[in-house]
Amino acid sequence: MTTSNATVEKKRYYEPAPQDIDVANFRKVIESRRSVRKFTDKPIPSEILDECLDLALLAPNSSNLQPWTFYVVQNPAKKKQLVKACLGQLAAKTASELIVCVARTDRVDEMAKLNISEFPFPEAPPAIQKYYRFIPYNYKTGYLNALGNFKKVAFKVARTLDKQLPVTAFNPADAKLWATKTTALACENLVLALRAYGFDSCMMEGFDEPLVRKILKLNDQQHPVMVIGAGERANDGVFFPQYRFDRDLFIQKV
Repeated sequence: MTTSNATVEKKRYYEPAPQDIDVANFRKVIESRRSVRKFTDKPIPSEILDECLDLALLAPNSSNLQPWTFYVVQNPAKKKQLVKACLGQLAAKTASELIVCVARTDRVDEMAKLNISEFPFPEAPPAIQKYYRFIPYNYKTGYLNALGNFKKVAFKVARTLDKQLPVTAFNPADAKLWATKTTALACENLVLALRAYGFDSCMMEGFDEPLVRKILKLNDQQHPVMVIGAGERANDGVFFPQYRFDRDLFIQKV
C-alpha cells in the first residue's frame, strides 16, 4: 500500500496516572487541616510559600481560564489595614502571611488568548483556536447586560426543543459565581499544600469587602472571595475538636 493511500493514525497525547500515591499521608493532610485561630511568630519560608501558591494554581478550573489572583499582602502598612478589614480576628493578627484570594471576571479574553498562544504543542489545533475564540462569550454579559439577556432568551427557546446546554452567565452575578466557585477550588489546594508542608491556615470570609477593595485597588470585576491567614499553628491555635454531622445528611446515591 502506498503512503498516499495508507491511513495515517493520528498521534494522541497520553498521560498515565501515578500509582505510588501514599493514601495514608494524603488522608492525614486532609484530616489534620484545621481552621487555626492563633499562630506562632515563625515565618513561612518564601520558597515554601511560593511552592504552595504554585500548587494552588494547579486547581481545576473552567476551560483553563484561571479566573483568580492571589494577593500576598506583605507590606506592613497594608497588612495592618487588612487585619482591620478582617475585623481584628486573632487569626489575622497572628498570621505570618495574609493572602487575599480574588475571583476575576475582567480578563476572560486575555486568558482565552493565552490558552492559544501558550498551548503545549507547537501550534494550537484549529478546533482549540475556535473554542477559545468563542468560549469568552459564555461568561460575558455585555453592556447593560445585553448579551446576557440575549443568551437567556436563546437558551430558553433551545430548551423547548430538548437541547442540552451548558451553564452560562446570564447576568454579572452569574459570572461572579462562576469565577468564585473556581477560585474556591484553588483556595482549597492552597490550604492543603500549606498543611502538607507543616503549616496551617484559616480561611476567613468575615471581612469588610469595601475596605479590602480599597486596600488592593480592585475594580468592580475583581471579587474578594476570602482572606487566608497562614503560619505555624500555636499550641492553643485550634479552639475546638473537629466534628461533622451524619454523612447520610449529605450523601445520596441515586
